[in-house]
Amino acid sequence: MLIQKHYLSAAALLALFVVSGCKNEDNPNTQPTSEVVLKNQSVTPILAKKMTGFESLELYSLIGSDDKLDQSPNYIFGGSADGAGILKNTDGTYTMLVNNEDNFAVSRLTFDKTFKPVKGEYILNSDGAQWRLCSATMATPEEHGFGPTFLTCGESGQESRTHAVNPRADAGSASISKEVAGLGRWSAENAVPLPSKAYAGKTVIVIGDDDSDTYGGQVAMYVSNTVGDLENGTLSMLKRTDGNQREMDMKVGTKYPVEFTRIDNHKTLTGAQINGKVNDLKALKFGRVEDVDYGKGSDAAKAREVYFTVTGQNNTGVNADYSRSKYGRVYKLTLDATDPAKGSLEVLLDGDDRNGVAKTFEDPDNITVTENYAYIQEDPNGYGDETHDAYIYQYNLKTGELKPVLMIDHRRNEADAAKYNVGGTSKVGSWEISGLIDISDAIGIPNTFSVGMQAHTWTDARYKKADGGSKRPDESQGSQLLIIKGLPR
Repeated sequence: MLIQKHYLSAAALLALFVVSGCKNEDNPNTQPTSEVVLKNQSVTPILAKKMTGFESLELYSLIGSDDKLDQSPNYIFGGSADGAGILKNTDGTYTMLVNNEDNFAVSRLTFDKTFKPVKGEYILNSDGAQWRLCSATMATPEEHGFGPTFLTCGESGQESRTHAVNPRADAGSASISKEVAGLGRWSAENAVPLPSKAYAGKTVIVIGDDDSDTYGGQVAMYVSNTVGDLENGTLSMLKRTDGNQREMDMKVGTKYPVEFTRIDNHKTLTGAQINGKVNDLKALKFGRVEDVDYGKGSDAAKAREVYFTVTGQNNTGVNADYSRSKYGRVYKLTLDATDPAKGSLEVLLDGDDRNGVAKTFEDPDNITVTENYAYIQEDPNGYGDETHDAYIYQYNLKTGELKPVLMIDHRRNEADAAKYNVGGTSKVGSWEISGLIDISDAIGIPNTFSVGMQAHTWTDARYKKADGGSKRPDESQGSQLLIIKGLPR
């Protein structure tokens, strides 16, 4: 396809994040030098607090909605910062794409060699995006065999689609949809391509369906036998081999045989028609499948270990039978070495066990997997029984230990409380943390991450129409990106 060739030609102009972490070939013990200087770059204070045991972390405010950037003084960083991806450019600068979820838009940020934000623009606005954009994945030739392509999912109901955004596209095309029919219609949180080493010669993409209606949310899989082909593959739903569709019938400590069952002619189906296949195919009904990631490391088997969060839904209405999680879960899906349609599924963390390891879960949303840990970010569902503001948790993949790392800071008791708590003191758990990505290799500084602070009661009329699109003219939320240094991988 011509569009894919365009992506690959763009890749030739980049030194991507994987490359930036490589050793010097002449002296393999020498790591590349970095000109990055981590410091507070934003006028916005750090909207997070370190938890006990993580006092040594370094936090920096990178960009927020009040910042004026040198090369684009009229740009406003939108609200609800979420899924992101980063590239290092051949001239030593950096490009980051960030979803501004409630703006229905994608920001493209440019950082200079020191990692100071110098330019911002919208590469996809609400007219082009059409839907809420949550998590995202930056596919690259080095990691995934194709790209660079920013896969960002629509999450405004079952008719939404996933966009494949060229990170080097002209910002003048922001109002043009980049939707990919081949990935189907879902209220999707993320569409994550597995590394190319997982299945040689294939592109395998795992999709999380954040649906809470009659049929719940599904785990879907797209498979193409041509690397980088996003249009002509097959689409399937995850089911237990015994046909049991109830999420809460699965318990921690047991591995359940599963398989992906094909949705015939999926490109011709509406989202409602795809949902209508759930019972026919005996697909699992989860309480809102959210984010997806895969194991890291040189071993190809790690790339076939898929982790996903289920955020949960209240046990009322369609979940009155409590067949789906309420407080959220984390799952591990281990795929067969030769056939991605087969595998086993296990519950790692169960928030509905209020005496268990995950007893403090208040609806996990995003997940970021490193070599040794999974970092889980919360988006409390507002049941009214929240006991803390949103956490980032560290889950040790080897020992099973779960610890809170950060808590979002609503600044309720600060001098600027009224700025961030418009309409009165914000409720416990009413803000969320999203979009944590590992930027260590990109910037050449180990154990360094960026993350979005979704401060939902930080609103101002000045932020309206930030993206330039017409579909969200009254969206007025602000948000922030933070840098976390010292978080182990």
